[in-house]
Amino acid sequence: MPRNLKITIAILLVAVVIGFVSLKSLRRRIQRIKEIPKTEEQVRRELLGPQVSTSSDVNATAQVYWASGPDQLAPVATQLMLSADPVERAKQVLQALIAQPPTPEQRTLPANATLLGFYILPDGTAIADFSDALSSETPSGILSESLAVNSIVETLENNVPGLKRLKILIHGQEVDTLAGHVDLTGFFDLVSPVPPAPANLAPDTGSKPSASAPATSSTGRHR
Repeated sequence: MPRNLKITIAILLVAVVIGFVSLKSLRRRIQRIKEIPKTEEQVRRELLGPQVSTSSDVNATAQVYWASGPDQLAPVATQLMLSADPVERAKQVLQALIAQPPTPEQRTLPANATLLGFYILPDGTAIADFSDALSSETPSGILSESLAVNSIVETLENNVPGLKRLKILIHGQEVDTLAGHVDLTGFFDLVSPVPPAPANLAPDTGSKPSASAPATSSTGRHR
């Protein structure tokens, strides 16, 4: 048998072996994917809502508002990579609100919800566009709907300066209510927190310091 033919046959055999091994590996990966069921919204979030990152990101402590009871919210200090750009920063904290609740009981937004877009108008109006799951998978009821909306409002106003009010859309459309109760046709006021005055500048009135503010209730600020 000619030497060149032997070399050609050897190369073909090696290619067949490599292809066979690659095919077995591909089959194993497909099988693992099949064993991990994903909902349509989870796949959509992976495609449309990848991890938000910018060149100005820094590791910072965000105050993310999750449930602290059946009708209350409380901030949880959460380490996140946060952008200096307010639009990207808003996306980062809202994605954390959806994806990183400390416990399942503290979740306020459906796990399948996706932030499809976030915009800030020149007058400080923020527009948050969520997928259908925010509406369809939030339990219907004034308490659960208020917790969902207020967790969005509190998280934004305590982490993204300069915002004045918020409009929530579902899949790019205005809807009457979130899941039958909380009105989404108007706007929600966003009030940036005022930093406390330095201790050495505070006037001495002789009165006792007031107690710390209670956790945020589920009462909305819709108008």
